[in-house]
Amino acid sequence: MKKIFFLLIFSTLVSVSIAQEKYYNDKIDGMKQIQTATMLAKQSGRYVLCQVGGNWCPWCIRFAQFATTDSVIAPIIEKNFVYVHINYSKENKNPEAMRYLGNPARFGFPVFVILDEEGRPIHIQESASLEEGKSYNRKKVEHFLSLWTKESVKNLK
Repeated sequence: MKKIFFLLIFSTLVSVSIAQEKYYNDKIDGMKQIQTATMLAKQSGRYVLCQVGGNWCPWCIRFAQFATTDSVIAPIIEKNFVYVHINYSKENKNPEAMRYLGNPARFGFPVFVILDEEGRPIHIQESASLEEGKSYNRKKVEHFLSLWTKESVKNLK
């Protein structure tokens, strides 16, 4: 009985700590984030990976955690993208940024928008096809990211 009680308390604490992690800031102007990320991308020879969503969205938090901790995915993002979280919430829907990104909210949340080094949106990716169980499928995410690196797109031109 003590083990069950301990596991229940532990899982509750883990859930609370995950829920409290903030990746999105509803006080930041999404267009300013995009402009800054684009400048960094241009300087570093990478593209921009915009993750649109909010702290209210469990799948948004799951992807942010997955993207920054997975031993395969995190290095791919670090090498190829400037990774930025664009807030979409009742507090701040970032309408200018949403228009600029091609109104990605229509795909649900999170949604990913790839920008080239000039800041032009070149791809919108819904996340449902990347999900598996209560997380993300590493191979599917790796495949998605590999299709939209600067090197991959450059080879198509």
